Amino acid sequence: MLLGERTVKEDMCSIFGYCNFLIEKSRGEIIDTLIEGLQTLGYRGYDSSGLSIQGDELGSLNIYKQTGKIGNLEEEIALRSPNRDLPFISHCGIAHTRWATHGKVKRANCHPHNSDPSNEFVVIHNGVITNFNNLKVLLASKGHVFKSDTDTECIPKLYKHIYDISIQLGYNLDFHELTNLVLKELEGSYGLLCTSSHFPDEVIAARKGSPLAIGVKSKAKLKVDFVEVEYLDQKENYLEINMSSDPNNYSARTSVNYNACLRKSPPLRSQCVKVPTYDEDVFSTNHASSRELLSEGELPQPIEFYLSSDFSSLMQYTNKVLYLEDDDIAHIYDGEVHIHCSRNDRGDLPFRTIQTIESELLQLVKGSYDNFMQKEIYEQPETTGNVMRGRIDVSTNRVILGGLEHWMFELRRARRIIMIACRASYHACLATRAIFEELIEIPIGVELASDFIDRNCCIFRDDVCIFVSQSGETSDTICALNYCLKKEAITVGVVNTTGSSISRFTHCGVHINAGPEKGATSTKCYTSQYIALVMIALCLSEDKVSQVERRKEIIQGLILIPKQIEEVFRLESTIIDLCDNELRDQESVLVLGRGFQFASALEGALKMKEISYVHSEGLLAGEPKHGVSDLVDEALSIIAFATKDSLFPKVVSSIERIIARKGNPIIICNKGDKIWEQKKLQKNFVTLEVPQTVNCLQGVLNIIPLQLISYWLAVKRGADLDSPIEPAKTSTAQ
Repeated sequence: MLLGERTVKEDMCSIFGYCNFLIEKSRGEIIDTLIEGLQTLGYRGYDSSGLSIQGDELGSLNIYKQTGKIGNLEEEIALRSPNRDLPFISHCGIAHTRWATHGKVKRANCHPHNSDPSNEFVVIHNGVITNFNNLKVLLASKGHVFKSDTDTECIPKLYKHIYDISIQLGYNLDFHELTNLVLKELEGSYGLLCTSSHFPDEVIAARKGSPLAIGVKSKAKLKVDFVEVEYLDQKENYLEINMSSDPNNYSARTSVNYNACLRKSPPLRSQCVKVPTYDEDVFSTNHASSRELLSEGELPQPIEFYLSSDFSSLMQYTNKVLYLEDDDIAHIYDGEVHIHCSRNDRGDLPFRTIQTIESELLQLVKGSYDNFMQKEIYEQPETTGNVMRGRIDVSTNRVILGGLEHWMFELRRARRIIMIACRASYHACLATRAIFEELIEIPIGVELASDFIDRNCCIFRDDVCIFVSQSGETSDTICALNYCLKKEAITVGVVNTTGSSISRFTHCGVHINAGPEKGATSTKCYTSQYIALVMIALCLSEDKVSQVERRKEIIQGLILIPKQIEEVFRLESTIIDLCDNELRDQESVLVLGRGFQFASALEGALKMKEISYVHSEGLLAGEPKHGVSDLVDEALSIIAFATKDSLFPKVVSSIERIIARKGNPIIICNKGDKIWEQKKLQKNFVTLEVPQTVNCLQGVLNIIPLQLISYWLAVKRGADLDSPIEPAKTSTAQ
């Protein structure tokens, strides 16, 4: 089961597409829909944007693109004055926002990219094509002229190269057949859309390691809730064009079977497939063939399709969503969706489910808040409650996780548990490692996904590997999942996005139910992941009599968390003053924590960097004496977690050492802590008092002040929090 190759760099580029069939739309309406889709995805960060629509002549394609904000693209379109009133009964348009990875920010590097001046093939792409240099050498030797520095431009030119060869050989390929030949030559990752003047009113969507979803909208009820997969490797007499990987001999050789393949459906595999178990997942069991989602007899019905790299951008149009999987090629034409797959050896389901996403549209708008970051910070009393809702039985002090129920025997007999994640999700794992060790009493490892892959870690069949990801599409985490599946370990997913790759390919898991997170960095998902992992530890330790009282204490603490978070928000006025004074002009901040709070220090420092763009480092509170103490002076800002737990005396000692060196720490402590009240009489420093809870849950409350500090410091410095300077969260692969 190959879920995608690890790539060199991650990006936050966005894809959006729109197709209408038998629904009249003016060109202006189509342009507005594509622009609106890009604006919905703008929170992910970008430095340029572009789109492609049909021209005035049948089959012709026009490209518009510009650097800077999407408003610049709108001005570019207005300047070129396309006929906005021109009607289209059927039309396919594609759009993209780019974050520069290959090549500088300039118009030539913006997407879409074309195959030639007449725009025979037009492509938008997320991901990295790792062999693009070799492809570029080959295609340049065949007369193709490159105008950009991107890896993407080789894709449309490869389309044209192979298309021209097939025509010369007398073969008339379908669009998806041509795409399959193109994708066979690409190495790396991609989520891409392609349109062509040779295939009017058709669009190709292909995925490998970078997410793509298709939204389906119609006034009529869908007759089925899935689309059957057609496996290309089961087709007979299929044209193949094999190209050597040697850049000096990279083409020309063709191996042809002498009958071009027509559209046809191969037989379904009879192989049994084990479906991942998540407590919120429902999969259709109807395997009948279906591509014509709405047709009644011989009469096709009006239908619209929306394509996006982030399903949340589809919610304003439809809640019917189909997720593509790796190696899928979706071919949309004549109101139908055909899913083709180039691999038939993975053991996955032979159909793609059209899921009904129950997501409140209110979660996708800012409402009375200034930006999504602020909204999501203040949603945490609700989201922490949502992750527990229906999963904690207060009367019996039990945690019930339906998504793990059928795998509980295997999970409890594990030799060790390894948690694998990136960035904020990694910190959530680190924050809960100690409670896993305490309750379950087996070795617990926490791994950064990228480092885990680099080292080719030893994984065994009796290991349990927990993969934590907000999006469920983080490329390094998916690659680590692929590795563990090959090693036959039991895999568990903790994700926020239903239908994501991690939720589909892990054996079992838990959805955190935090709702769409559109802020520049993870806030509400971090606290929800934290609680979900604690609940998993409680669930796995239920058979240990020695832990009954400890489990009861933690469960009672969990119930109080939402209300306690509301109490922490009362610190906001103090934090605003802090950002106006002590922290406003700081260029560097140290964040100290120990024990359960070391992860809070790392996460707090990450928030400072991602939101405020201030250099900050999270440090173990016992380590300042090793080098860091030499940096302490009156000017350096230090934030220290000093809430009550078994390590509290050691933390106090570390902070006293900082004070002795004339440092001015900002101390996050528990309400009514007499020690800090007395010490403030000796030296004036700032304290932020948070409610006290069970030691293993204290980090959920302690991180809120750091989120607020990072947020208000960014506001004071004039940062645009809905259009980050640098993408912080990783959903798509590049």
